[in-house]
Amino acid sequence: MSVLMTQHHAVYEDSGIEWLGAKPAHWALARIKEVAYINAKTLPDNTAPDYEFDYVDIGSVTYGVSGYTSEKMSFRDAPSRAKRIVRNGDTIVSTVRTYLKAVTQIGVADNLIVSTGFAVLSPHKLVDGSFFSKWLMSDVFISQVSAISKGVSYPATNATEIGNLFIFLPPISEQAGIAAYLDAKTKQIDRKIDLLTKKAEKYGALKKSLITETVMRGLDKTVPLKESGIEWFGQVPAHWKFKRLKELASIQNSNVDKKSDENEISVRLCNYVDVYKNEFIDSRLAKSFMWATADVAEVLKFGIKKNDVLITKDSETADDIAVPALVTETLDGVLCGYHLAQIKTNTKLLLGAYLFRLFQSESYGHRFEISAKGITRVGLGQSAIADAMTPIPSLEEQMSIAAYLNERTKIIDDIVQKINGQIKNLNDLRKSLINDVVTGKIKVVSEG
Repeated sequence: MSVLMTQHHAVYEDSGIEWLGAKPAHWALARIKEVAYINAKTLPDNTAPDYEFDYVDIGSVTYGVSGYTSEKMSFRDAPSRAKRIVRNGDTIVSTVRTYLKAVTQIGVADNLIVSTGFAVLSPHKLVDGSFFSKWLMSDVFISQVSAISKGVSYPATNATEIGNLFIFLPPISEQAGIAAYLDAKTKQIDRKIDLLTKKAEKYGALKKSLITETVMRGLDKTVPLKESGIEWFGQVPAHWKFKRLKELASIQNSNVDKKSDENEISVRLCNYVDVYKNEFIDSRLAKSFMWATADVAEVLKFGIKKNDVLITKDSETADDIAVPALVTETLDGVLCGYHLAQIKTNTKLLLGAYLFRLFQSESYGHRFEISAKGITRVGLGQSAIADAMTPIPSLEEQMSIAAYLNERTKIIDDIVQKINGQIKNLNDLRKSLINDVVTGKIKVVSEG
C-alpha cells in the first residue's frame, strides 16, 4: 500500500530550468519529445465519408477535472480540424486557447478523434503512462504551456514547442508508485466532486423548472388557462396576449469589435463572456470589462441602459444559445460588444426584468435553439429573435413575477454557490496534490 510521507526527498539539486526549480537529485531531466511520440497518427484526407468516430474539441475538456465530453459524428459531417487519432493511455494538451488549460489523459480510446487544437502525446514504453499524464496535468507544466503561447484573445502554441518542454523522470519503479498513489487519491477526490456536481445540477434543473413554470403560468394558479397555440408553450393564463418580440422591443445585433483606434472614443465593452457568465450587468461588474474604442455612431447606438436585455447570439452548440443578462443600471461609457444582441423593451408593454426571465425559461428558449443556424458554430439572425412569439401578462403581473423569481432563485443560487465552493476546493486540492508529488516537493513511500 502506498502512503504519503510529508517529508522531502533526501537531496535536491537545481534543475537548471528556471520555471522548474529544484528537483530530487536522483531524478533525471528530459524533454517531452525525448520520452513521448507527438501527434503520431492522423486521419487521412481520403477517409471514408461514412466512417464514424467520437470527436473531442477544445471546449470539451475542463482544467483540473478528469475526463472529457465527446460527440459522435461521421467524417462527412466533421469539421476539418477533426484529425488527430487518440489511442489508449494518450494524453491530450490544448495548443490553442491555452488559457483554458485543456489537458486530460484518455483511458480507453475506441475510434476517438480530437481537434488539431490538441497535441496528442503517447509516452514511450520506458515511461510510466500514468505518471507521464500526471506530469502534463501539473500546474508547473500547464503554466509553462500558457507562458510560451502567443496571442492575446486566442493565445496558442504548437506541438513542437510543447515537445521542447521538460519533464522530471524518477526511476521507473518510483514513477509507478507515484502514479498508483495519485490514481487512488484523485479517484477519491473525483468521487466527491461527482456527487457535489450532480447535487448542483439538480438545483440548476430546479431553478430552470421554477422559472419556466412561473413565466408561462404566472403566480395565480386559480386563473383559467387556454391553449397558447405554440407547441412548446402549452397552456397559458387565458387573459394573456401574445405578440412578436419586434412589436414589443427594439432589437439590434452589435458590431462593436475589440480593436482600439486612437481617433475613436475610449469605451468599455460588455462582451460575450460577460453576459454568458453573469445574470445581471451592473457598475460593479463593468469595472472589469475590457477597454476598447468606438466611433460616435457606435457610442450612441450601442450604449447600455438600465433594463436592457443582452443575449448571446452565437454559440458552439444550439442548446447553449440566447443566454440572457439583465442590465440593472445605466452604464455610461459601456457598449454592447460583438456576438451579442441588445434588446430594449417598450416599457408600456414589456418589462426587461420579465423578458430576461423568459429567455431563461425552457419554453421560450426552445424557439432560439431550433432557429440557430450553422455548422462549426451556430448563430441567430436578427429576424429569428424579432419573430419570437412572446407572452404578455399585465405590467403588474410581470413586475410580480420578476420580483418573485429574484427572491426564489437567489435562495437556489446561494446553495449552488456553496456547493461550487466545495467543488473548487476539491479541484484545488487535486491540482496541488498532483503538482507537489510529480515535481518531488513531497515524497511517496511504499509500505507493506
